[in-house]
Amino acid sequence: MTSLHPDTARDALRLHWAQQALNDPQASLQRASVDAGFRSYWRTQGRGVDRILMDAPPQLENVAPWLRMHALLGAHGVRVPQVLAQDLENGFLLLEDLGVPTLAQVLTDANAADDLLDGAIGQLLLLQKIPPPADSGVFGEALLQRDASLFEEWFLGRHLGVQLDCAHAEQLQLVQRRLMDNALAQPRVFTHRDFMPRNLMPVPDGPAVLDFQDCVIGPIAYDPISLFKDTSVSWPLARVDGWLQHYHAHASAAGLPVPPLAQFLRDADWMGVQRHLKNLGIFSRLSHRDGKHWYLDNVPRFMAYLEEILPRYAELAPLIGLLDEVVKPALAARAQQATT
Repeated sequence: MTSLHPDTARDALRLHWAQQALNDPQASLQRASVDAGFRSYWRTQGRGVDRILMDAPPQLENVAPWLRMHALLGAHGVRVPQVLAQDLENGFLLLEDLGVPTLAQVLTDANAADDLLDGAIGQLLLLQKIPPPADSGVFGEALLQRDASLFEEWFLGRHLGVQLDCAHAEQLQLVQRRLMDNALAQPRVFTHRDFMPRNLMPVPDGPAVLDFQDCVIGPIAYDPISLFKDTSVSWPLARVDGWLQHYHAHASAAGLPVPPLAQFLRDADWMGVQRHLKNLGIFSRLSHRDGKHWYLDNVPRFMAYLEEILPRYAELAPLIGLLDEVVKPALAARAQQATT
């Protein structure tokens, strides 16, 4: 479980290392952000330019994969934050400060979205063109099965208290299998797996890409749909389809192995459904296991994502029945219980 309580010894160690790395004994730290894992980020304050300190407690997080991936992405032109100092033994990195707003925070300006997302697509294409290292993980059957289990175990079981009957369990298994088969059939490229607006920083030569340590070889549609459908803002389907077409044209021109447009749009929709189900499970796990209850605020948005896409595909229709007959009543009952 992620501890949300202060660790005085860790706080002191973090501050001491920051002051040494900055050569500023008067430097202080202010929390900048905390992610869904065990890392936390702190903005330095003192003389000179502010920096960001990444704190990854070594008993919980290993910064070595982050550094390896940082070097790989940077070598292929992907904009990543500069590493200014490091202490692997204690799990500290000193990074350049890319500013306060993430892409998610500035995307609220709908008029600027096209230009902002065009820059993000440019970074994504650079990432997808990277030849994967020989030891890269693969987003294959094992990871897909793990992702699929999150929805039933954490969202249905733990969050909603639902135990599926045989008919509904078969419906879910049927759709999950179809989604996994679609993902496995797609062309594979280097895949970020969290290429979403809150992991992108709008800087002049970017956007800069964050949280890249878990890159794998995966389905080509996974990162594009993650960019256009996430927690920050919901866009009309027509606009999302337009951005997917824009990505497809540029990916084709860049020599990436995208399928014909109609197939790619279908793949992106299906990949999105797989990801939305997984995320509902993750939000529930973050709340019930880690005490990060604010992630549940995303549940209505991701339910809406499912409801707008599922009617497009007869093969996914069994999931509509599950949502209507089981999930929505359970969500309504939970909301009613919270108000009494």
